[in-house]
Parts: sequence; structure tokens; C-alpha cells
Amino acid sequence: MASNSTILAGLLLLSLSSFHFLSVTSFEFQVGGINGWVVPPENDTKIYNTWASKNRFQVGDTIRFRYKKDSVLEVTEAEYKQCNSTRPHFFSNTGNTVFDLDRTGPFYFISGASGHCDRGQRMIVTVMSHDDSSGSKAASLISYGGAAVAQLALAYICF
Repeated sequence: MASNSTILAGLLLLSLSSFHFLSVTSFEFQVGGINGWVVPPENDTKIYNTWASKNRFQVGDTIRFRYKKDSVLEVTEAEYKQCNSTRPHFFSNTGNTVFDLDRTGPFYFISGASGHCDRGQRMIVTVMSHDDSSGSKAASLISYGGAAVAQLALAYICF
């Protein structure tokens, strides 16, 4: 029968390899949750930027926009600030748009429907490098069930 220290060492290695796996995993984020990409209520025009600031985006992640009778455009910072949709880097009006976050830095999105951007249907997504966000994904694992593994690893190191 394997000794307790051998079992704990195995669990420690397993947990460490899980943290490494998380750093290269990509995710798909649903913009706007169940409501999707819609004109926000007048009293909540920052809803999309609030949502984006609560997430940690990495290169390789995707964001999905679901909408009806609308569009989504990726634009420059200046176009974002002015709600200018005349020369987008990216345009889609399919109703179910998946956008690949293929580099670090900010991405600026606006609605292409007349007046929607001015009413708050716009968003800035900031993509971090893997080095900037690897700790947050490891912390997420611990907060969503990895606590027992972390405690075992800590017990093994301390004893």
C-alpha cells in the first residue's frame, strides 16, 4: 500500500499540473449574459464595460455577441469615443457573432445600429498576457473547488 506521503506528493503534482493547464485554456464569454447585446436601460449605460471589467480575458479567448436586428463592430479608440461606425476593423450582423481575442491590449466594440452606441451599447475589452492573468485563473480554481487540493498541498509542505 502506498504511504500517505507518496499519495500527498501525487496530489501535489496533480494540482500543480492543473494550474499549468489552466494558464493555456481558452474560454468563451457571453456578452450581456441572458440579455445579449442590446441597448442598455437608460440608468445603466455602463453595463457592458462593467461586465468586461469583471472578467479576465486572455489571448485565445472568444466573446460571443447574441442580438436581433443589430450589429457589432470592432473599431479604434477614437471611433469608440465618437460612436463612429463608418470604418470598422470588424463588422458582423449575423445575430450570433463570435469574436476571437487574438492579441493583448484593448478591443473597442460598438453597435452599428443607429443611435444604439450613443445610448450605451458599446464596450471595451482588455486582453491580458498569460503572465498578467495566470495568477487570477489559479485563484479562480481555488475559489471554485480547488481549496481542498490547495490545503492538502499546504499540509504536505508543512509536515
